[in-house]
Amino acid sequence: MITTLLAFLLTLGVLIAIHEYGHYRVAVACDVKVLRFSLGFGKVVWRRVFGPDRTEFTLCLLPLGGYVRMLDEREEGVAPQDLHRAFNRKTLWQRSAIVAAGPAANLLLAVLLYAAAHWIGVDEPRALLGTPAAQSPAERAGLRSGDWVRAWSADGQQWEDVRSMTDLRWQVTQAVIEGQPLSLLVTDREGHGQRRVTLALDGFGSRDVDAGLMRRLGLGAPWSAPVLGEVKAGGAGARAGLMQGDEVVSVDGRPVADAGQLRERIRAAVDGTDALPMQWELRRAGQLLRLTVEPAVSADSGRPIGRIEAFVGQSPQMVTVSYGPVDGLTAAVRKTWDMSVLTVQMLGRMLIGEASLKNLSGPVTIADYAGQSVQMGLAYYLGFLAVVSVSLGVLNLLPLPMLDGGHLMYHLFEGVTGKPVSDLWLERLQRGGIVVLAMMMSIALYNDMARLLGLH
Repeated sequence: MITTLLAFLLTLGVLIAIHEYGHYRVAVACDVKVLRFSLGFGKVVWRRVFGPDRTEFTLCLLPLGGYVRMLDEREEGVAPQDLHRAFNRKTLWQRSAIVAAGPAANLLLAVLLYAAAHWIGVDEPRALLGTPAAQSPAERAGLRSGDWVRAWSADGQQWEDVRSMTDLRWQVTQAVIEGQPLSLLVTDREGHGQRRVTLALDGFGSRDVDAGLMRRLGLGAPWSAPVLGEVKAGGAGARAGLMQGDEVVSVDGRPVADAGQLRERIRAAVDGTDALPMQWELRRAGQLLRLTVEPAVSADSGRPIGRIEAFVGQSPQMVTVSYGPVDGLTAAVRKTWDMSVLTVQMLGRMLIGEASLKNLSGPVTIADYAGQSVQMGLAYYLGFLAVVSVSLGVLNLLPLPMLDGGHLMYHLFEGVTGKPVSDLWLERLQRGGIVVLAMMMSIALYNDMARLLGLH
């Protein structure tokens, strides 16, 4: 809990500071007098004054944002000798540059964070597939347990290497959003017998992008050997004589291809509220054994399932994904661009009802992911920071009042018409923007709570 909280505060602090620093540096470069640089809102808990302009730097109690307050005639009186340094007196392109600098700083930070994560390298599951779900697109395409996905192509002509399961899922998600099929080159686990398959994804769309997408496509957990881990003392597995290290060969005469398939058969070994005994053949210390295993019955979302009260499966095969200096930076730029485009596409499709509002996340989800990524290692945390930095940059460019994008729209109107937006319309738009932002925050917080309660 403490780790999660500290990781969340560090995440917000870094991303907000970089965003506001972007505004601040460009304002100073345009000779605008900056009165206050604040991280957070509400009660001031720390204050220092620096620089020739006596700029006030503050930390405030509520760490959910920040601001840069500049000299501006529209907010207060300005001494005659300082008029040339007021924000409202600057040219249109200077004001636009100051506004755009915050989101631009977040996107630039994302490039640097992705590059650093690429240079450090991360351990990710190899793109080895478990047994596809029956009638899933993966099964219909001819994919099977133990297939190793080596490359992908959108047009069947140009091929890109698949570095890991994470890479594969990203490419599949992109294809789903575009509603296009995806071609894959696969081999067996040893790299032999290359063949080409095509995932028919044209029946899907951005509305289908959620936490359960890969499972529905038949691309769930990576391949894992059907070997038992720790067996709970006194549990159903222990009573049947199962031991840690047992490799399951077959269940009820049907071969077991991987741990995922074994888990599904265990879960399905119930009839109403009664357990169904299973005949297992397993390998222990080089010898074949046959045991009768009767699972315990428990409820999962109100549905009875079987459990053997033992850990099923081994850790997936891992591969270290890293890049050289130039390749890492190039990949970081491409990743930042792809994430930015994906964010805009998803927001647009949520707006017109083509994507689920369940994809909106709030501070609770961010805090949870921050804590998990910190525990996984520096490269993972840097990658997580990059994702949130992209989201912050893109969201702030939305044409909504109260956001940087809204101010840029005001400047666009001024550039086209030659006159600024009237005070009356500014007030109306501000009120509308507050309502829209409040609705988005409410939906995000609801999704957070629903995820915590297992409703999503």
